[in-house]
Amino acid sequence: MTNDTSHPDLYLLGGVSPALEATLVERFTLYREDPPATTRAIVGGGSSVVDAALLDRLPALEIIAIHGVGYDGIDLAATKARGIAVTTTPDVLTDDVADLAIGLMLAVQRRIVANDRSVRGGGWQVDLARRASGRRIGIFGLGRIGRAIAKRAAPFASELHYTARSAKPDFAGVFHADIASLAAACDVLIIAAPGGDATSHIVDAGVLAALGEDGILVNIARGSLVDEPALVAALMDGTIAGAGLDVFADEPAVPDALKVMDQVVLSPHQGSATVDGRAAMAALVIANLDAHFAGRDLLTPL
Repeated sequence: MTNDTSHPDLYLLGGVSPALEATLVERFTLYREDPPATTRAIVGGGSSVVDAALLDRLPALEIIAIHGVGYDGIDLAATKARGIAVTTTPDVLTDDVADLAIGLMLAVQRRIVANDRSVRGGGWQVDLARRASGRRIGIFGLGRIGRAIAKRAAPFASELHYTARSAKPDFAGVFHADIASLAAACDVLIIAAPGGDATSHIVDAGVLAALGEDGILVNIARGSLVDEPALVAALMDGTIAGAGLDVFADEPAVPDALKVMDQVVLSPHQGSATVDGRAAMAALVIANLDAHFAGRDLLTPL
């Protein structure tokens, strides 16, 4: 392909919805691999990696538009040094991700998936589940999504606990300065913090032990926050009671050990996967790209 100034070169890094791709095709010259040095924009997902080596190959790059809220794979120091804008799609997926967190919490505690599988196989034996109401619920990360989860979790909770960078005077919950203390104080631990080096494997064997044998782990954030081998071991030996997982360490690979555990509910990183949410995310990606190339202020810059 040759560079067309009316259709700037764009590197599509990862899959997007057919509707978004069709809209991008109308405005840009798309590359799905081997982007040329004339590439001016990247569209990627929340798990996309844009490191300094890729940036060095794309000297004309002006903007990275992330179709999601995660940006831990973006070298922000390098983009800032090069004057490259980075945008995400916050808010429009908050409700969907928060809804899924509660869905996973309920599915694990009430054994919905395991019992569904039993009925489909001709069974009718009911394995006793845990009551979902009256539980001490902890949330690690109190950003937009964490607060939305807390709002939904409150009717189920006897107590709400949380860990954030600092105590939040406007939040009616018990603050814990570290995740180990949070885990020890709750029955359900919901992970809603960003990925990155600061939180890598922050849910380790010690945190899982603190959560305890009646505890449930729910992760709708990033797989990198959880030491996955430690989680598998904790589930196998009964250190914790169960887990609801929408994210994994090496997606789309999921440990085989998790797939055979009835006390675990697995989900294919579908937090934002609703018709409404994906449409709103796509619209925001396009709006940010249009604003940039028209010389207007970005809607959701980092």
